[in-house]
Amino acid sequence: MTVNLSEERVAAPAPPVRRLVLEVVNFALVGGSGVAVNFLVFNVLLHGLHRAAMVATVLASLIAMGGNYLGFRYVTYRDRASRTRRQIALFFGFSGIGVALESGLFYAGYHGLGLAGPFESNVVKAASIVLASAFRFLVYRTWVFQHDARRA
Repeated sequence: MTVNLSEERVAAPAPPVRRLVLEVVNFALVGGSGVAVNFLVFNVLLHGLHRAAMVATVLASLIAMGGNYLGFRYVTYRDRASRTRRQIALFFGFSGIGVALESGLFYAGYHGLGLAGPFESNVVKAASIVLASAFRFLVYRTWVFQHDARRA
């Protein structure tokens, strides 16, 4: 019998790492659907209906935020504490901050840098969504959808 010592086995990720990876994937899936809604509404309002850019970006973000709550609550963070008034208030409070952050970044690119064409406005919108989403991920997992101590 020979033993092959040259092959290394890659150990499976530890359970906490695996849980974090699954959480990030679920966050991306739910968030991705929200991003699709955000872009669709944004482009219809700005380029289709010729509404003001800031009106289009804020309304698009708010509409996406409503749908995202359900996805995060029942998909991404379904293993966390059950729905409470506090959780809902925190979600919409932090989401409001995320919308303000996203809108401020959009304003800086669209008006400040003059990136107002159809392609450029979507690039600025995408960058603002990515940066605001990093903020949202951290606050949702830390404060909004906390682990229930009784379940741990």
